[in-house]
Amino acid sequence: MKIDVISIFPEYLSGLKLSLIGKAVDQGLLDLNVHDLRDFTFDRHNTVDDSPYGGGAGMVMKAEPWALALEHVLGGNSAGGGPEGAQKPILIVPSPAGPVFNQHIAEDLSGAEHLVFACGRYEGIDQRVIDWSADHFDLRPMSIGDYVLNGGEVASMVMIEAVSRLIPGVIGNPESLTEESHEDGLLEYPIYTKPASWRDRDVPEILLSGNHGAIARWRRDRRLERTAEVRPDLLAELRGLDKHDRALLERFESGDESMTE
Repeated sequence: MKIDVISIFPEYLSGLKLSLIGKAVDQGLLDLNVHDLRDFTFDRHNTVDDSPYGGGAGMVMKAEPWALALEHVLGGNSAGGGPEGAQKPILIVPSPAGPVFNQHIAEDLSGAEHLVFACGRYEGIDQRVIDWSADHFDLRPMSIGDYVLNGGEVASMVMIEAVSRLIPGVIGNPESLTEESHEDGLLEYPIYTKPASWRDRDVPEILLSGNHGAIARWRRDRRLERTAEVRPDLLAELRGLDKHDRALLERFESGDESMTE
């Protein structure tokens, strides 16, 4: 997969060189490039913003530097062509106007050939370049939550990490991906390591039993409970609940505390 990121603060993205994503780049599993938007300006001040038409507070990012940067990412081909049948690069613009990013979207994006992230700043990017980009990219505005950030860099890093770790070979043990939060609509179960007793707090006995079937059931129960307590909205999307699952959730809703260990 190829990922291009455009920002006026390219150093902000330096964290992507660390840990698993950095290793994936070194191993050739991921082609990651960060571009400075100011390299696509022509005045001596490298201006990327101007005042908004119609008045109002703040500044708006100018269209032409963005168009030039995006054309550069396209390899200079703004005709939207490329090899016949080739996928358009997916352009992700962090924005509250987009759908909320989640694990299912991350899984979908992990199969893409080329992702481009446009990190806006100030009051945002001139709408004309957003409209223009839809002719050349698979345009996808995307939100990471109902709050406001100073720019799109943090949101882009969140999405890049969530997507990149799903690329085959990036995670050392691929089985670890199947038991994570949100993979099947549930949050993850509590986890423990040695020692078995720490500051008068013990690891649940079931985890020391060696009974893998009972451990799997315990973990499933804890996932259901945690999801019901913290993210009850996720339960509405669950499918394939068995009789035990439904009974547990009914007891949880009734406030029966004897159900937990």
